Amino acid sequence: MKRTLVHATLLTAMLGLPALAQAETLRVGIIGDPASLSPPKITGGVWEEDVLRDLFAGLIDVSSDGQVIPGVAERWEVSEDGKTYTFHLRDSKWSDGEPVTASDFVFALRYAIDPSNAATGAERLYPLVNGQRIAEGEAEPDTLGARAVDDHTLELTLSEPAAYFLKMLVLPIFYPLPEHAVQQHGDDWSRPDRIVVNGAFKPTQWISGTELTTVKNPEYFDAENVALDGVRYFPMEDREAGITRFRANELDVLRDFPASRHTFLQQTLPDAVHITPNLGSYYYTFNLRDSQPTADQRVREALSLAIRRDVIADQLLEGAVSPSNALVPTSVSDYTPQPQPGLDQPIEQRLERARELLAEAGYGPDEPLELTLSFNAGTEQQRIAVAIAAMWQPLGVRVRMNSAEANVHYANLRQGDFQIGRAAWISSYDDPQNFLQLVYSAGNNYGDYQDPTFRDLFARSNVEQDAAKRRELLEQAERRLSSQFVHAPIYLYTARNLVNPNVEGWQDNALDIHPARWISIEAQ
Repeated sequence: MKRTLVHATLLTAMLGLPALAQAETLRVGIIGDPASLSPPKITGGVWEEDVLRDLFAGLIDVSSDGQVIPGVAERWEVSEDGKTYTFHLRDSKWSDGEPVTASDFVFALRYAIDPSNAATGAERLYPLVNGQRIAEGEAEPDTLGARAVDDHTLELTLSEPAAYFLKMLVLPIFYPLPEHAVQQHGDDWSRPDRIVVNGAFKPTQWISGTELTTVKNPEYFDAENVALDGVRYFPMEDREAGITRFRANELDVLRDFPASRHTFLQQTLPDAVHITPNLGSYYYTFNLRDSQPTADQRVREALSLAIRRDVIADQLLEGAVSPSNALVPTSVSDYTPQPQPGLDQPIEQRLERARELLAEAGYGPDEPLELTLSFNAGTEQQRIAVAIAAMWQPLGVRVRMNSAEANVHYANLRQGDFQIGRAAWISSYDDPQNFLQLVYSAGNNYGDYQDPTFRDLFARSNVEQDAAKRRELLEQAERRLSSQFVHAPIYLYTARNLVNPNVEGWQDNALDIHPARWISIEAQ
């Protein structure tokens, strides 16, 4: 590795950037603590996937520029009918020296689909034979379409062909689990002092809310090409504090800096700012359960119509994001997002229609609509919530704010303990299916949307092999979703990261995925 002490020091001084620490340990500020280090037990947060991607290696991996590449599976074949995937595994080991086998993948998939384990993202396994039946308690986990032919050969069988299946294998729910460690320690197997991993780094210490420390895993199959000694992850729900720490040379990377600080950072740290369009949607989700005011579509439509997305994106967030009128982002390939009706009208017309809808629903000066707006803690989330509450005020809507740590907030959403909740989805693969499944599967269907027409269209799209017909089914499904105002889309994400220029191997990409195995540090 190149060592240019004088050059690196002069470079950082001229750019006004913090110099990096001497040790080749990457210090990363992430949005929050992982809920767990066990892949099936995370909440689905992007920050959790960032961590687990460094700790575990799945069948499929992601290159530094976001492309799908072989992982533990060095090659694979797909049957002519598109239902059977056969993966040939390379020789690899767990961090305790035990071999990683096809049985570890089968064990992980059965564990995840077993309803008694309440795995987040289990619905991603529904394409496998008996996947949904097992999750709903109608079949046993050992009937899942996953079979270890031998230690190095894994066979996955789908009920129907699924064009998107291979892309999904980058998700943590498909990571292997060390069966020997889980059987020895039960749910405690993933404690830092017991955890066994097969990725590029292994945890050594975890102080909740403060720091997760990892070191290079010498047993990783590609360890010889991993440059870093380790990675330290710092939960930074206060993104302003994250910027301060980056500027003070306490972080080498800050993930997802606040959009509202875009202009300031471009002016003060231009060579550290990385902004690129990505596959992400920021939205408010409505609770559709019968006991909630937002179960009434007229209420949902009125609230969505009154939101001035241009003000939020262009003024509050300084143009670092784009206004959104649909759930699926415009950056998704080969797809046309289907907007909510009426959002293209002038704001005066939208407000007039919103007042009519609320009056029809029984709300007005004598019967004001009172709602609780829930969001995860952070200056930016609060600013957006306050702005939207102010936009609803002319309608006579009274809003109570409910802020909580990210893990608590999303747990509340999954339990249906909210009325209106801030949510977001940043896709790990480029397909509209990954966004529309949010209201099809149980884990992320926070509002309990159960429309038969949408579900039929989405289910048919999952098995359609003709690309044009599949696209039309997905667009019809989103059109149905948008017409019922299940969400209030607000803006489309951009990937926003602060990266010290001495961090090498970082490549901006639409997935905003940056495995630390590809990163190195130009030492001083």
